[in-house]
Amino acid sequence: MLAVLSVLCLYLCSPVRGVFQKLYCSFSDSCDCDFKPNIRDLEWDLYKNVYGQHLAQDMVSEEVARFLQNKSPDRPLVLSFHGSSGTGKTMVGSMLGKHLYGSAMSSPYVHTFVPALHFPSPDRATQYREQLRLWVQGNLTACARSVFLFEEMEKMPPGVIDVLEPFLGPSHVVFRTNYRKAIYVFIGTTGEEVIDRKVLESRQAGRDREEMKPSEFQDAIAHAAYNGSLSGFFRSSVIHQHLISSFVPFLPLSRRHVERCVRRQLCQRGSCDRGDVVEAVSADMDYAPVQGHYFSTTGCKAVPAKINLFL
Repeated sequence: MLAVLSVLCLYLCSPVRGVFQKLYCSFSDSCDCDFKPNIRDLEWDLYKNVYGQHLAQDMVSEEVARFLQNKSPDRPLVLSFHGSSGTGKTMVGSMLGKHLYGSAMSSPYVHTFVPALHFPSPDRATQYREQLRLWVQGNLTACARSVFLFEEMEKMPPGVIDVLEPFLGPSHVVFRTNYRKAIYVFIGTTGEEVIDRKVLESRQAGRDREEMKPSEFQDAIAHAAYNGSLSGFFRSSVIHQHLISSFVPFLPLSRRHVERCVRRQLCQRGSCDRGDVVEAVSADMDYAPVQGHYFSTTGCKAVPAKINLFL
């Protein structure tokens, strides 16, 4: 009895308790890793606040729901977001953190990497590879249900991301971590030309954009990312070994999508009734191709600044 009490006392005392808790958390779903997924709210957020992206909305919600339903996945969920600036890629990445963790994006288990900040010098790629490996392995040891967001993949030094290959596949064993429960999201503009061209061709053929299917983009995006010299996936084993679950295309936005972005921003500022500003901002945006004025060249990214000009 005394032995049992001694062990219990030892466990309840910090820092020993923290060591056991972290080890347990790296393998268990029931630990207090702040992991509190709400798929219904994620789906609602996607469909309410992401405009013109039926493919991304469907693919992300379905992939995440399917992944979380499997209590023993054979590999982590790896999503790669592609498309032009201002189409919602970073917003959707943030929504994942928001609806998977109790403390949303402030959760210590949501990890964001930005090349300009974390990997600024291409000539230090070898050093970055080792740092990234240690960061990921250490965070997975702390919590198996970690989310890793990689922004601006087009600026990632080639070769760095390949150090993640052991963490992304089904056949590897990573010591002291249940690495198969993690989620990785790569975000970048690589492949935007392919996506924009396909959407333009579809429109010119008289098809509604909602008729477009994920299968029309997967191979083309993978090819562009793998062969693009300015891509962080250039000649990457991550793509060559088919370790990405889905390439998610973000389509270029039309004027009606920009108008919805303007209305949302105005409502957030308490000016929902300013239809004149909606018209002025959407008219002041640049659209391409020139002859058709089909798509905003900056998506919704320039909307907040332009609202300031017209309010």
